[in-house]
Amino acid sequence: MTTQRPTPEEYFAYYGRYISLVPEGDVVEILAGQINETLTLLAPLTEAQASFRYAAGKWSVKQVVGHMIDVERIFAFRALAISRGEQQPLPGFEQDDYVNQADFDRRALADLLDEFTHLRHANVLMFRAMPPEAWGRVGVASGHKISVRALAYIMAGHELYHRAILVERYLAV
Repeated sequence: MTTQRPTPEEYFAYYGRYISLVPEGDVVEILAGQINETLTLLAPLTEAQASFRYAAGKWSVKQVVGHMIDVERIFAFRALAISRGEQQPLPGFEQDDYVNQADFDRRALADLLDEFTHLRHANVLMFRAMPPEAWGRVGVASGHKISVRALAYIMAGHELYHRAILVERYLAV
């Protein structure tokens, strides 16, 4: 079940932009492989580079990483809850409010990357342990239907999306 891409009926159309970025293959192995790719890209940065913003009002590199951590946690909770048969609608969140409240810029980049690494490892283990029937379960999050399978693909695509932005707008400068 982990290699089957979600169909458009399994997620809100907005998330298609993330899902479309995920290459063919076992999504759980893709999620696992992304850890080293992200660390290779970001671990060499200095604290000054990690505090860089490409324009006024835009997030710093640290804030982008913090956002990736927040979203990873939220999507993992959704996947866990829905895989376990949760029938209650799950709440949405406002990403800018979360980033503004977190004060990611006061933290060391190495600490943020360590947190992301541990979180992603835990989520890979969670997905590997899910029974096959759980992947197709559908729940409601942010007012829209979503499957566990779609959530795994969204997690992978969300990281790819933000990694591309980091390369294009932060690290290419």
